[in-house]
Amino acid sequence: MLDFSDIMSRIKKILHKESGERILDKDLATALGFDPSYYAVIKKRHKIPYKAIALFANEKNLSLNWIFFNKTIP
Repeated sequence: MLDFSDIMSRIKKILHKESGERILDKDLATALGFDPSYYAVIKKRHKIPYKAIALFANEKNLSLNWIFFNKTIP
């Protein structure tokens, strides 16, 4: 399984593909349904928000295997 940074990097990559712009932590927080200050806390603690990522993946029709394990390409 990938670590927090790798997983968030994958999500940022998806958001970048959609917008074409640089994705900041505040954009990532918003995409996952978090307040940016809460995202800063979980980032500092390296706490992976599994439920939020699963909901995001479902909304974007992404594979959780790709996000968490690098098994398939979305």
